Amino acid sequence: MNRRRFLVGIGAITGLTAFSQVPLEGTALAAPRIRSGEYPFKLGIASGDPTPDGMVLWTRLIPELFSPDGGMPSSAVPVDWQVALDEGMRKVVKQGTVSALPELAHSVHIEVEGLRPGREYYYRFRYRNDVSEVGRTRTAPHEQAMGSMSFAFASCQDWTHGFYSAYRSMAEEDLDFVIHLGDYVYEYGIPADGGMRKTAMPDVLREGPQDLDRWRMQYALYKSDPDLQRTHARFPWLVTWDDHEVANDYVGNYDGTISASRVAAYKAWYEHQPVRRRSLPRKDGSLKLYGRSNWGRLAQFDVLDTRQYRTAPPCGWGEAPACDAGNDPTKGSMLGATQDKWLLDGLRDSEARWNVIATSVMMARLDHDGPTGDIIWHDAWDGFPASRKAITDTFTSARVRNPVMVAGDWHSTFVNDIKSDFDKPDSPVVATEFVGTSVSTNGDDEVYGPYYGPMMKWNPHIKFFDGDRRGYVTCKLSGHEWRTDLRMVPTVSRADAAATTFASFVVEDRRPGAVRV
Repeated sequence: MNRRRFLVGIGAITGLTAFSQVPLEGTALAAPRIRSGEYPFKLGIASGDPTPDGMVLWTRLIPELFSPDGGMPSSAVPVDWQVALDEGMRKVVKQGTVSALPELAHSVHIEVEGLRPGREYYYRFRYRNDVSEVGRTRTAPHEQAMGSMSFAFASCQDWTHGFYSAYRSMAEEDLDFVIHLGDYVYEYGIPADGGMRKTAMPDVLREGPQDLDRWRMQYALYKSDPDLQRTHARFPWLVTWDDHEVANDYVGNYDGTISASRVAAYKAWYEHQPVRRRSLPRKDGSLKLYGRSNWGRLAQFDVLDTRQYRTAPPCGWGEAPACDAGNDPTKGSMLGATQDKWLLDGLRDSEARWNVIATSVMMARLDHDGPTGDIIWHDAWDGFPASRKAITDTFTSARVRNPVMVAGDWHSTFVNDIKSDFDKPDSPVVATEFVGTSVSTNGDDEVYGPYYGPMMKWNPHIKFFDGDRRGYVTCKLSGHEWRTDLRMVPTVSRADAAATTFASFVVEDRRPGAVRV
C-alpha cells in the first residue's frame, strides 16, 4: 500500500467532512437510485455521546454488504434525518438533509443540538423511499442535576466465536446509555462456515482485513447482527477501542509512524461508530478518541484511548517479569503525555459524585506467580505501573470522590480493589474496578478459569473472579450508592440464550471497594 497517497486522501476527507454537515436544500426523495434496488439501512442506526442538548446520530448506506463500494454510487448523496418526541415520529422537533460521502463509505454523523436536557427522543433516516427503523436515544441531564442513572458496559465480540445473545438481553434493560470498551471487531479472516455461527460466508472475507475496503466489510459483517443493531437503536453509546480493531496487542506509538494498514483500520472504525467530528481521522491518519461526558453532578465519565499513544511496555511483552524501568515515567506511557494531563486535570477539577474511568484494559495488578516471582501481564496497566501510580496518586492528593474503573479485554470478570500502591499490599484502597467479560470471544470454551484461577490466592485485592462465562455488566448509580450486576449468558451457541444476574456488588459513597450483596 502507498502510505503517502493514502494519507493525502485522508487530508482531503478532513476538508470534506465539513461539507457533509452542511444542511442541504430539498430532501432525499430525489436521490440517485441504488443499482441493486436493495434496502440501504442494512447496518441499522445508532446514537452516541449524549450531552444536555443533543447527541450524535449515525447510519451508513450500504445495500450490498460485501461489495467494495457498498452498492452505492461514487458520489455524495442526500440523506434525510428526523428527531421526534414520540416513537410514531409525529412530533418532530429537529430534521434536516445532509450529504453521505463515498469518501466516508456513505456514513453520516449528525451532531444534533438544541434539544432539552434529561429526556428521551426518537430518530430515523430516509433515503429515497426507504426509511430506517426508529431509534430511541436521550440527552444527558442538566449540569446541576443529581438524580440517578444506569448504564451497561461490554467488550470483545468476535463474530465467529458465537452469537450476541448478551446484546439481546441488554436491549431489554432500562439503561441511559452503553459503554463499549473495545474489540468491537477482530482483525482475523472469517471461515467459510462462519465459525460458531455455522453460516455460509463469501470468499472475500476469508483473509483478514489489510486495506480500507476489507476493513469496511469486516464492520459490515459485525454490524449486520440483529441483536447488536437493536442495542445500538435502543440506547446512545460511548465507545473506545482496544487492540483487535488493528492488531493483537499492538501499541500505537511503538515505531513513531502510522502505517497505511493502521490508517485504514482507524478510518473504518470512525465510519462505523456514532462519534463526533472531533474523531475524524487527521491528515496523518490518527484520530482523537478519548473524551469526557458528564451526567449532571452525579457522574463524570472519562473514556480513555489506551492504544494509540501507548509506548512499548518498558519491561517486556506479554507475560514477563516486572522491572525497575516500569516505575520510571520516562521509560514508557500508557496514555501519552497529552491524554495523561487531560485525565489528571479533569479528575482534579471534577465535582461529580462518581468519577468513572472507562479503560479498555484492567488497571489492578494480577500477580502471576506470587512471592516466589514477579511475573505479570504487560499488555495491561501492569505493564505501565508508573502511569497507573500517577492516577492513583491523583485520587489521593486531589481527594477525588468515588473513582470507579470499568474495563474489558480479559474475556473474564473481575471485581478489584485499587490500591494506592500495589507494591505495598497494606496500602489503602483508593478506588474500585469492575472488569467485564466478553460478549462472545472464546465462545463456550473454558480458557481463563483454569489459567487465572490458581493465581487468585496471590491477589487478595481481587474480590471476585470468573474466567469462562460470557455477558456484560450493568451499573446503577444514585447519590449514595453504586450497584453493579454481572449479567451472564449460559451459552453463545444460540442467539436467544437469556442473561441472568450471576453476582451483584455495591459501592457506597466515600467508601472505596465493592461489597458483594
